Amino acid sequence: MSVGAVKNSQLARRVCGAKLSWDQADLVVEPEASQVDIDVLGADLGLGTPVVAFQMKKSNADWRMAYQIYSLQKPPRLLRTIVGGDFFSAADTDLDGRIEIWTGDAQAVDGFENLSLGEFDFVPTIVLRFDDRRLMDVSSEFRAHFDHQIADVRAHLDSQELSDFKNSDGKLPAMSPLPVEQLHRMRITKIKVLEIVWAYLYSGRQQDAWQVLAEMWPPSDLERIHASVRDARTRGVRSQIDGTSAGTSRFHLKKFAYIYETVGDAGRDSTDTSVVSLRADTNPEPILLRRPPPPGIQEAVPKSEESVDLVIDAAGKVRSAKTVGAADQELISAAANWKFIPAFKDSRAVASRLRFAVVPLR
Repeated sequence: MSVGAVKNSQLARRVCGAKLSWDQADLVVEPEASQVDIDVLGADLGLGTPVVAFQMKKSNADWRMAYQIYSLQKPPRLLRTIVGGDFFSAADTDLDGRIEIWTGDAQAVDGFENLSLGEFDFVPTIVLRFDDRRLMDVSSEFRAHFDHQIADVRAHLDSQELSDFKNSDGKLPAMSPLPVEQLHRMRITKIKVLEIVWAYLYSGRQQDAWQVLAEMWPPSDLERIHASVRDARTRGVRSQIDGTSAGTSRFHLKKFAYIYETVGDAGRDSTDTSVVSLRADTNPEPILLRRPPPPGIQEAVPKSEESVDLVIDAAGKVRSAKTVGAADQELISAAANWKFIPAFKDSRAVASRLRFAVVPLR
């Protein structure tokens, strides 16, 4: 497969394209877009076959991303398209071999209450997973993520400003007679209330969501906003799912993360008893390695090799990075965004541990 600039004769244009090639045939995935990115390569997302997943945006002015999943069998074919997120990122979140697709439900909230996406600190998170080829909403299995969002928003919510908002009409039209500065503060408070409500709602806690809404929203406008929030959610990414997970069990079970040692690795055993280490059949292969140049580097420095220990999940994403020897926070930060074809064990993508050597070059 190839992802890169679209060429007209010998000249590259400022647009991206992607295609799949095999034998003597080509399949154009995207002829022209402002952004094309390979998110997953080689893993099975739960569709019964190894896939490549592309994340694409048509124009820089448009927030809408499309997530297209193609099989890697010959001939490749489009298996599923998901739209409406402001990003897509697959990850083996619990390192249990099941891969989730994380996204933000921008389609549900863009323009909601005449608010733009840029005014929100975050849009509602939704976590998807294929289960027996069915696309499921499994957000309720990751409530800790939503609880962190809720706690952060609550910490920045001023009690007096919340009281002022509750005494408003809730709609806060742009042509309101309120002073501009007061209207601005109320809109910020309104956004924070919505973010808390969405975090509860999207994590499967509807009763908590409606209770928070009743506590924080102007009573005279409660019925209207309740219906608006519910309707907006049904128009978002969730309109494309096949089902919803029942959520986590009330019984707490300790999770085991299976992290495989790579071929030729010395086998650095983890002291964490929740991690089971085995040996993979293949090593991860890099598909995207990007690092900003270290400050002061003017030319190749072949003797300044650094080693970094990576844990790469079954989706090929870096879950942890630690430099060997002296700490290099810039390298660790850069490694967090690297992508790999994951390691395989018995033809199945698995999480693995890999020591990687990095040499800065001009």
